[in-house]
Amino acid sequence: ATDADWRRPDPEDLVYLELPGGRVVMELATPFAPAHAANIRTLVRSGYFDGLAVLRAQENYVVQWGDPSADDADKARPLGEAAAGLAPEFDRSAADLPFHALPDGDVYAPQVGFSHGFAAARDPANDRAWLAHCPGSLGVARGNTADSGSGAGLYVVIGHGPRHLDRNITLVGRVLKGMELLSVMPRGTGALGFYQDAGLRTPILSMSVAADVPPAQRSELQVFRTDTEAFAQLVASRRHRFEPWFLDPVGRVELCNVAVPVREAPPATP
Repeated sequence: ATDADWRRPDPEDLVYLELPGGRVVMELATPFAPAHAANIRTLVRSGYFDGLAVLRAQENYVVQWGDPSADDADKARPLGEAAAGLAPEFDRSAADLPFHALPDGDVYAPQVGFSHGFAAARDPANDRAWLAHCPGSLGVARGNTADSGSGAGLYVVIGHGPRHLDRNITLVGRVLKGMELLSVMPRGTGALGFYQDAGLRTPILSMSVAADVPPAQRSELQVFRTDTEAFAQLVASRRHRFEPWFLDPVGRVELCNVAVPVREAPPATP
């Protein structure tokens, strides 16, 4: 790979989740969920998440954070200028969407691959495309109605990809750095991994949009492009495992087993 095989995400699409253990860096998938991405930016910039908490950690599934009092109208933190509910962005038109399909089949979709650097699925016959639930995916919590999600409650997949959630909930991005901070959260003992003991909740120190953070305090990351020959070679290496340990070279791969590399941006050349 060369430097041209890497991209720098737009700082407007990067959100920092500051936890006592460090920073989680997430990239918003604005082409797939523009309304939710915009609402999340509004919430973050208003300080909505600051001082809230991680509410749920379910084994082999998700970590979720937000307002512990969100369901109590008298105690819930005001959303300010952010919308309280949005039309679902479960999928979008596949027309004119860059898409680099994997060669192997999929159980949940006619095609899977990568679009704008995110794991995605596509149904060309019906002109639909959507993000896929893989480890590290960032989603918008909702209630029973499709329009009940706003971004005030967010979750990250920490277990095996729960692809059955695809097109049932709005995915809005993925974690680029800091998964180790989320995956070690103490597991909740309540239903769905919610904490029965509030003392187990991890506090959120703050959330911020990278564009609002002074350059010297940003996490300078680069993401491997998924539209290059170098990425095609990476996919081939995940499909055909010729390392000495493998007795069976496999010869195929499923979507969530192709991790898109992320690296610290190299220092600028003087």
